[in-house]
Amino acid sequence: MQPAATASVKTRIEDVLAVKSLVKSYGERTVVDGVTFHIRTGETYGLLGPNGAGKTTIISMVAGLIPADAGSVTVMGEPMTPTSTHPKGHIGLVPQELAIYPDLSARENLRFFGRLQGLRRKELSTRTNEVLELIGLADRAGEQTKKFSGGMKRRLNIGIGLLHRPTLLILDEPTVGVDPQSRNSILESVERLSTEGMAVLYTTHYMEEAERLCDRIAILDEGRVQAEGTRDQLVRLTGGVDRISLRGSGDTSAAAAELKSLPGVQHVDGGGTGLVLTVRDGPSLLPAIVTGAGNAGMTLTQVAITRPDLESVFLHLTGKALRD
Repeated sequence: MQPAATASVKTRIEDVLAVKSLVKSYGERTVVDGVTFHIRTGETYGLLGPNGAGKTTIISMVAGLIPADAGSVTVMGEPMTPTSTHPKGHIGLVPQELAIYPDLSARENLRFFGRLQGLRRKELSTRTNEVLELIGLADRAGEQTKKFSGGMKRRLNIGIGLLHRPTLLILDEPTVGVDPQSRNSILESVERLSTEGMAVLYTTHYMEEAERLCDRIAILDEGRVQAEGTRDQLVRLTGGVDRISLRGSGDTSAAAAELKSLPGVQHVDGGGTGLVLTVRDGPSLLPAIVTGAGNAGMTLTQVAITRPDLESVFLHLTGKALRD
């Protein structure tokens, strides 16, 4: 299956990150197999796939932590390898494993890592306060982080990656194991970052996070990009049809005949107290469907639209559920 939108082989000047034909193997097992994508300024790009799909290996090569066997990574037009120094300064890496000191407070952690990133004195103090506000920990800044919840630790982990105002922020499964409130706070923070012009590379196996945050998404399985594009581009790979369920009373047979004639309605099933319509662009067709059913003598008591999602796309492309 060809990707929905193939990434350009030539690096564009506006690309913050360009990954081309990346390969990584361990022994005889290839864990990343010819992965290509790019990210522009202000864009959030998602790597969506199950555990073991190769997401963490990809970002480890992007961040220059491990070498690629083949292919290339450029950050702001500069080649990235484990020995690169300057391009690494453009990156804020938030790993899946927590990288904080439990006996230090949130403020002390930020100041420590800020000094490692080259921030000094007034700039460090100002930036620490800004990040504490951004991650919602200003009121807990003086507490030892070993007293924090898992979600608070995750938010601090993100804050450390943001201190030096990176051009590219890499987030590896940042919401794994956190409570719903902290998860929502993390997602809101990521949404704000892209509106402020930061490029974000976001890995997840949560479909709803990719749909909410990402401008474009690469669906990964077994180290390969199965498809890439916007949510709508990816959904079109499944045929892009919606299902509208109607329940009610009255003349459902006449309603079925009436609705079959509407442009955009591909199929109508059912009878008795309910009909199921297969349609294109269900939300735009819904007013005409409701009106048509009523004119044909059907009194509606329930209307529901089911739209294809990224879970459906993954199943269509790989033959298995996203979390298998």
